[in-house]
Amino acid sequence: MNIGDGPSRPHAATGSDVPIVVMGVSGSGKSSVAAALARRIGADFVEADDYHSAENRAKMARATPLTDTDRAPWLDRVGRAIGEHTVQGRAVVVSCSALRRSYRDRLRSESGADLFFVELTGDEGTLARRLESRRDHFMPRALLDSQLATLEHLEGDEQGMTADFGQPIDRIVGTVIGNLRNASASPNRLSPI
Repeated sequence: MNIGDGPSRPHAATGSDVPIVVMGVSGSGKSSVAAALARRIGADFVEADDYHSAENRAKMARATPLTDTDRAPWLDRVGRAIGEHTVQGRAVVVSCSALRRSYRDRLRSESGADLFFVELTGDEGTLARRLESRRDHFMPRALLDSQLATLEHLEGDEQGMTADFGQPIDRIVGTVIGNLRNASASPNRLSPI
């Protein structure tokens, strides 16, 4: 799903032309933050869940964790979608779990672009409550533990930042924009909130 007409880059709100990936485990608010950020900076919004195969969705709905083999074609499709935006000069914000460093590397490689990651972190109890209250979503609460076990936090050489998902979305978005301005002046800086 895309929101907006995708302005030419760099975008004035951030001073950066780098595609943004909002990442984290299920229930961290990736989609809500990414969509709000896309609206705020006038970028397209891409929901990585839309690129999962029917088989992957069915597997997760049965509370069966995906393997790296399951995830590879999905990550490639998401990476190519990012790359298409980059080639067209369109700003894009993506919501994608991107839990492991190797997954993020695959997104970078497949997109052919530098990416700025926003890792949403916070209290596990809040995650559990959010997942239990969801209706009509293929990712059940039972998979939270496997996602947390898979998660590899952003490393110092990765361009990005962390944000506490317990904060109001508007505050997270404002801080992301500020960090993007800083990152465009000093690339490859990990600047946490």
